[in-house]
Amino acid sequence: MAKEIEPIEISTEKHSSKYRGVTCLNCGHPLDMSNKYCPNCSQLNSIKKPSIKDYLEEFFSSMLSYDTKIFKTLTALLLRPGEITRDYIAGKRISYTNPFRFLLSLAIIYFLLMSFAGDYEQLNRYGLDSQEGFLEINDDTFDKINFGDNEDEKNELIAQLDSLHLQELINERSRVKDSAITANPKKQLKKADELSFIPSHFKKQEIFSLLIKKDTIYTFEEAEKKYALEDTRSNKAAFNAARSVWKARKQPGEFISDLFSKLPFTTFLFLPAFAFFIWLIYIRKKHTYTDHLIFSFHNQSLLFILLIISYLIDTIFKTNSVPLFIIIFAFYLYKAMRNFYGQGRFKTIVKYSILNTIFVILAGIGVVLLLTGSFLTY
Repeated sequence: MAKEIEPIEISTEKHSSKYRGVTCLNCGHPLDMSNKYCPNCSQLNSIKKPSIKDYLEEFFSSMLSYDTKIFKTLTALLLRPGEITRDYIAGKRISYTNPFRFLLSLAIIYFLLMSFAGDYEQLNRYGLDSQEGFLEINDDTFDKINFGDNEDEKNELIAQLDSLHLQELINERSRVKDSAITANPKKQLKKADELSFIPSHFKKQEIFSLLIKKDTIYTFEEAEKKYALEDTRSNKAAFNAARSVWKARKQPGEFISDLFSKLPFTTFLFLPAFAFFIWLIYIRKKHTYTDHLIFSFHNQSLLFILLIISYLIDTIFKTNSVPLFIIIFAFYLYKAMRNFYGQGRFKTIVKYSILNTIFVILAGIGVVLLLTGSFLTY
């Protein structure tokens, strides 16, 4: 007979032998009266109908079991760099939490702390007003131009520009351009269709930005109905991009807050790509891609733990401990690579340098993609 799998449980009345059956109520597997748990699916062998007391006992039992796993996982991560991954892929998993779930939980906790810590709503005061004005030329404009020490040349140029009424010319040109768009957006969109893909998209985005600003258009359906536009994918994509960028510019605080909410999930798109490069670097080692991914999850989890600790220290003592904890993580990562992959110092340092360079590049690409995606979907 297969060995019974016995989950961690608090002994209660439903565990009593008088409630044991000869068939598993969950999977139908034949049982012996000596079976406390089903050897096939691990469900408790009990025919007793659960009471409120049983549900409460099961809840606290599961919570106690999970808390114990968290404590063991934290201890192993902090004190045994790389060894927790070696144990986990070797099959010693019952004592540790799932690496994926653990990392996701830590990422959500950290970015929630960051979103609550920053009063991003105050940034909305710096957003663009809905009645954004035209370009304004004043003395501050010329202060940004380097005229050297010749103040006379600067004053002469300002006088000449004033005589040309450049401000009025620029504003009038903008008015004419905007009037052409608002008078016949459909015609302007057709002109944009004649351009290549990328210029066409940005031209359409410019057109829709003006319509959103001037006519308070909130949805593509409104613009389509009001201006008799064609319902095409390119028009919809350009409108959505224009609306998202406009909202982000008007409410930068809310945009940043929304950005933080996406960061935990972005981590799980980034790490699988990074794990692929680890696999390439250690291709001679007898590790699967999944092994490298778990190694990445464990180390990223440790990074979030250190950042959370740093945040708590900074909040209490009003200091900046992030650089210190980044240095600690850098040393930790080196030790983790040494312990898990079992290579010498020189090889580990070389591969450590290569992987960190790749990490920075991938992180940069990830940030660009996240910002772009956030602007297009906000």
